[in-house]
Amino acid sequence: MPLPFLTADRAFDATDDVALPFDDHDQWRRPYRPGPWRVGAAALALLLASFVLFAAVIITAAGAVSGAAVTFGLAVLVILSALRMLRVGTWVSRHGVRRVGFFSTSTVAWARVAHARTVQQPVRWLGLPRTVQGQALILVQRGGEQITLLTDHNADFLSRIEAFDRAADTVEAWNAEYGVAVPAAATR
Repeated sequence: MPLPFLTADRAFDATDDVALPFDDHDQWRRPYRPGPWRVGAAALALLLASFVLFAAVIITAAGAVSGAAVTFGLAVLVILSALRMLRVGTWVSRHGVRRVGFFSTSTVAWARVAHARTVQQPVRWLGLPRTVQGQALILVQRGGEQITLLTDHNADFLSRIEAFDRAADTVEAWNAEYGVAVPAAATR
């Protein structure tokens, strides 16, 4: 069964430098492949869910239906959490850029974006409170608000600096294509 949120479009395998590699620019796409840390954590969660489901079957066979229902509900919760973990990241389309978090999603239209740029700054390591020096793709909105879209030390790009550079360049290309040009003096 194909899982479109896991696979990157065929254009990422191409050697040519296509800035906007997708055919349908109206569909929300992730401009990079999910990293091994994110996929590994989701795989471990699904493995845990399989054991919990097996426990629910054993509890059902023992005759404790209410306990089996609770255990089955827990397994469903773990499965949904693993799937949400795979959806977390930055998504782009003709309409704007979407930052999908585990508990919330925010969308910024390209018309509201002043510019997107890569900066050196302290970033969180794998989303934990510990910070390290790294790179981050910052989206600056017209009002001056900044949103961190990607970092080179998150679950998608840890130890994959080339993938981070390619993803940051792709998001910046989407901004250049669909964003409204703002004079440099207006963004300061």
